[in-house]
Amino acid sequence: MPESIPTSLPELKIRFATIDDAPLVLDFIRELAAYEKLADAVTADIDTLRASLFGEKPAAEVVLADWRGEPQGFALFFPNFSTFLGRPGIFLEDLYVRPEMRGKGIGRALLAFLAGLAGERGCGRLEWSVLNWNKPAIGFYKGLGAVPMEDWTVYRVAGAELAELAGKS
Repeated sequence: MPESIPTSLPELKIRFATIDDAPLVLDFIRELAAYEKLADAVTADIDTLRASLFGEKPAAEVVLADWRGEPQGFALFFPNFSTFLGRPGIFLEDLYVRPEMRGKGIGRALLAFLAGLAGERGCGRLEWSVLNWNKPAIGFYKGLGAVPMEDWTVYRVAGAELAELAGKS
């Protein structure tokens, strides 16, 4: 894998994050959480990210968007699977571009990179969730041709409820 992947924008390079990027990834996660008004929900730390993203069995991957050599955005994603398609997919957990860099094509380039990666990996789809109030993101995604899955509702079990469901409360 090359150190960085050129894009159609000469100022932009996309690269896979390394373990040395864990502090930067955590900074991006915190910036995204603050934007989403969820800063208090972030409990991740550098050690957890190093183990989860760069350990023996990585749970997810991260690509970074460097604009003129400076990191300005990231995408964190992991594999999923479609039983209907019988093929893997990519689930985009987080996409973030620093506010002052929005509108330059960085978000589109990150999604285009992931779409290409999905193709290389034989994936049948690339999907993600977006907060209902985030109208700028919704407009951006629709502009790319993404369609909302309006017949589906995301459910989550976490924390004490997860432990209780597992019979470990």
